[in-house]
Amino acid sequence: MIGSAQQVADPNYDAKVAHPAYTKSGPKVLFDEAHKNFHRAGGRYKPFADLITNDGYQITPNKEKFSAATLKGFDVLVISNALGAERMNMPEAVNPAFTTEECDAVRDWVKGGGHLLLIADHAPMGSANQILAGRFGINMSKMFTVDNENYDKESNNPGFIVYTRESGRLADHAITRGRNDSERVNKIIAFTGQSLKGPPDSVAFMKLADSAVDAMRGVNNDPASAAGRAQGIAMTFGKGRVVVLGEAAMLSAQLTGPNKMPFGVNRTGIDNRQIALNIMHWLSGLLK
Repeated sequence: MIGSAQQVADPNYDAKVAHPAYTKSGPKVLFDEAHKNFHRAGGRYKPFADLITNDGYQITPNKEKFSAATLKGFDVLVISNALGAERMNMPEAVNPAFTTEECDAVRDWVKGGGHLLLIADHAPMGSANQILAGRFGINMSKMFTVDNENYDKESNNPGFIVYTRESGRLADHAITRGRNDSERVNKIIAFTGQSLKGPPDSVAFMKLADSAVDAMRGVNNDPASAAGRAQGIAMTFGKGRVVVLGEAAMLSAQLTGPNKMPFGVNRTGIDNRQIALNIMHWLSGLLK
C-alpha cells in the first residue's frame, strides 16, 4: 500500500473470471469490516471482493467482534488492514485492532478447520495486527520495507518490491504453482508494505532479498536488515490454513496520485491477479 488518501478502487477494473473455480455452493467468506479496516469489500478492496465473488466465493461482510458464534459456518476469514483508530494517521492507529478474546477465537477457529487470510501493511498496520499474528507465530516488523536493488524501476519506488520465480524470491509453493500452467505465477509486485517472519514450519512464498531493509518514515533511525524475512507466508495450523501478507495493495486494483497510476491486480505485466485467486484456492482446499 502507498498510504495516500488519494487511493481509490479502480472503477474500470474487469473482475470477470472466465472459468470460475466454483459454479455453485462456493466457500463462504467472512470479510472483516468491524475493525476500522482501511480495506473493505465495498471500498478499496471491492475489486478483490468482486474477483473472488466471480470465482464462486460467497462473501458476507463482518460487522461484529470475532467470536466462535460469528465465525461459525464460514470457510475463510479475510482481514485486510485492521486499525486501532478510524484513520491511519491518528496516533491511536497503532493500538491493537482486536481484543485478546477475539484473537483467541480466531486462533481456535483456524485450529478447528477455518482458513485465514490476514493482511497487515506498513506502519501503523503491523502494530495494530501483531497480537493476532502472534497467535500463529508470525512476527511483524511494524515498519516500512524497501529494497533498493529489487524494486519496480518503472515506478521508481524502492517500496514497490518485485518478486520473480527466476530470482528464487517467489518460492515454489502450491500458491505460486496453481492448478496448471495457466495459473503459474512468475512475477508479482508488492506496493510498499512491511516484512514478516513466520514459524519454522511455515513457507515464505514471497522471500525478501538480503538487500531489503525495514525503516520508519520521518524518523531518524537506522534501517534494520530484513534479510531472512518475507512479505507472504503460508502455513497450516491445526486443521486449518493461514496466509499472512505484509502488503495489501498487491491484491487490490487501485488508482493513486494525480496521474491515476494503477497499482495492484490492474497493473499490466505481472501476475498479481492470479496469485490473488491462487491464495484463495489454497485456503479453500482446491490447491493441495
